[in-house]
Order: sequence, then C-alpha cells, then structure tokens
Amino acid sequence: MKMTKAAEIARMIDHALLKPDLTVSQVQEGCGIAREYGAASVCVRPCDVALAAAALAGSGVLATTVIGFPHGSNPTAVKVFEAEQAIRDGASELDMVINIGRLLSGDLDYVAQDIQAVVETAHAHEIPVKVILENCYLTDRIKERACLICEQAGADFVKTSTGFGPSGATLEDLALMRRTCGGKVQVKAAGGIRTLDQVLQAKAAGAARIGTSATAAIIGEARQRETSGVLDAATDKA
Repeated sequence: MKMTKAAEIARMIDHALLKPDLTVSQVQEGCGIAREYGAASVCVRPCDVALAAAALAGSGVLATTVIGFPHGSNPTAVKVFEAEQAIRDGASELDMVINIGRLLSGDLDYVAQDIQAVVETAHAHEIPVKVILENCYLTDRIKERACLICEQAGADFVKTSTGFGPSGATLEDLALMRRTCGGKVQVKAAGGIRTLDQVLQAKAAGAARIGTSATAAIIGEARQRETSGVLDAATDKA
C-alpha cells in the first residue's frame, strides 16, 4: 500500500482563520503558517480576502472565504453579492452555508436555487464552491437530501460544518456524505479536527479536504511520523 506523505496531508488542509476576534497581524501570521506548511488554502473572513490573497501571492496556497457565514440565512442576492465581492478581492474558492432553516422547513426549491445562484456566479470565474450543511442540526435523511440538492445545483464539495455549531465533523457523517454524492462532488470535513489521527480517519472515511486551525501541529506530527515510517497509523476518532 502506498504510504501517505506529510505533503499530501498538507495539501488537504484549508487553514481556518475565521474566529471573530482575530487581528490583522494574526491573519497575516496564519497565512505565514499556511505558506510554511504548504496547505491547500487559507479560509479567512470576507473582510480579510484581499489581505490573504496578497500575503499568499506566489506561494501556491489559495485564498478562500465564506459566504452566508455562519448561519446561511442571508438572502440569495446577498450571498451572490458576497461571492462577487470575494472573487474581486482575490478568493480562489468559496465555502457557502446552506440555508439551514429553509432546508429544515422542507423548502427544497429555495435551498436549491440559493446554492445554484452562488455556484453559477463562482463557476463563471472558474471558482469552486463548497456547501456547508451544518450537520449538527440535521437528521441523516435530511443530510442525504441536502447532499443530492448540492450535487444537482452544481456544487463542487459538500462540507460537514462551520465549526461554530454545537458539534463538528463525524466519521459517520463523512461516510454518509461520500456514499450519497456522486464522484464529481468531493467531501470536506470541518469542525473539531485538531490531530493528525483525526485527519487520517476523515480521509479514510472519504474526506478530500480538511478545515482546521491546527495546521502546524497536524503537519508537524505528520512530518515526524513520515520520518519514522508510521504516518498512516491512526488511532483517534474524528
């Protein structure tokens, strides 16, 4: 079996810089961490997109931001405006929150149109969209329905959580999302992932991308394990 490399783990990570109290200097420091460890992207607050894009220029690390965050309740037109502004500011990927209340109300047409509007805006600029389901509020049946809506609306990823809900990613949810979506839709795990073992478990459950603020610790451990030849060993649960 092919051994996972620490660099491969790093390229799965969206380094999260979304806490409301982060200062400009802390955002810049976080971008530096992502550059140092070779993360896939840095996911920042919308006000920080231009700052992150400048800090990451030439590094191969993408600037990502959130849309309708964290509750998904912004009107569709506002989400579309957010997407347009983020793209102008230099965002290379968008993580949008599904309208949780409308989903739970059974207003599936609204939910689908909401996602599709952002997806069409982003795809016009060749920008992928990850749709955050916030699974902690959903039954398994609704999670499955949401995954199918996302796929039909053209989303590139389905994502477990914002990281600001009552709970985050679980292996059961990742497996459900992976088996429900077709091969064109990838799965992102976020919320409570802080260790290398959790990343490896999430990867095994079907996650292609990981949202975490613990990038330095995770990749530091991955490099140590790679040196020892035991990187693929995982013991904890996501």
